[in-house]
Amino acid sequence: MKGTFHIHPDITKAETLPASFYRDQEVFDAIKEKIFLKSWQWIGDEDLVQLPQSVYPFVLLENYLTEPLLLTRNEDDHISCLTNVCTHRGNLVALHPGKSKRLICMYHGRRFDLDGTFESMPEFEEAEDFPRPCDNLHRFPLEKWGPFLFVGLDTRIDFTSVIEKMNERVGFLPLHEFKLNEVLCKDFLVHAHWALYCDNYLEGFHIPFVHEGLSKALDYGSYTTEVYDYCNLQIGYTNEATEVFDLPEGHIDYGKNVAAYYYWVFPNMMFNFYPWGLSVNVVKPIDINRTKVSFISYVYDPSKLDKGAGSALEKVEREDEFVVENVQKGVNSTFYKAGRFSPKREKGVHHFHRLLAEFLNQ
Repeated sequence: MKGTFHIHPDITKAETLPASFYRDQEVFDAIKEKIFLKSWQWIGDEDLVQLPQSVYPFVLLENYLTEPLLLTRNEDDHISCLTNVCTHRGNLVALHPGKSKRLICMYHGRRFDLDGTFESMPEFEEAEDFPRPCDNLHRFPLEKWGPFLFVGLDTRIDFTSVIEKMNERVGFLPLHEFKLNEVLCKDFLVHAHWALYCDNYLEGFHIPFVHEGLSKALDYGSYTTEVYDYCNLQIGYTNEATEVFDLPEGHIDYGKNVAAYYYWVFPNMMFNFYPWGLSVNVVKPIDINRTKVSFISYVYDPSKLDKGAGSALEKVEREDEFVVENVQKGVNSTFYKAGRFSPKREKGVHHFHRLLAEFLNQ
């Protein structure tokens, strides 16, 4: 990869990542290995393997990482995340979700238990030094937050510290009572670099200019951003009689009218909490100019849907797409090099750029 990236730690002096970051294919390819393989990724919720002896094959970030993985729940109710690649000849082990007492590769009959431990293999009686630990299916670190599941492929990030930070403000919410609403779930194709989409999400600076409806629901003057190690938080307050959280006594924001908590987790996950529930946004690179953004909605209080800051989410998304796609065109200009950060409004973007530079320079 050509060169290194440096973002000054002092936002009042810092410049953004250069335009070359968004248009260099070599950098885009390096991001896959140095950032996405080293981070945590959203899987879904534990209902994917709702019953004991359940299996659920899936592909993590298809068209980018394209990593075949497998969720299992064994008879002891333990959930594992395994590679879905047989340790014999690389065949996919499980092809369909369902119930199974064990994993059997249909190519040559190699068997594993639901924790990925090798059990047996036909016609291998004469093989020496067999089986070895590498004949087990690789087991990936798995973290739970309420019912939600996250996998780390080769991560060095302590995800428990991320969960602790999010729990400081939304830990009072009964996440296990949040129900997936498939009608509200949708994928969007954005013709722009994935990081530009995150750049846009990470600042409320554009809200008065781009989102007329959302701007009316939020008090822009009190909009704040808090930065942590591998995540950050934007808090949307409101002065209007719109839907706000019923915060318990002792809560850090007790007495304030909070309309939304917007959590971003490095590098590509957003957890948007509204009084009605949670909108999870997962940003999925496809190529240097295209990104898929998945909106996954979990409803807690249906009576509060379509009210306040958590309403008209698809309209807000389309407005964001329009802006981000125009920025994509702009950063390809020969004459655009880099910009500056607003110290007051772009702390989240500065944080993101610093993490990108840190991981890419390793």
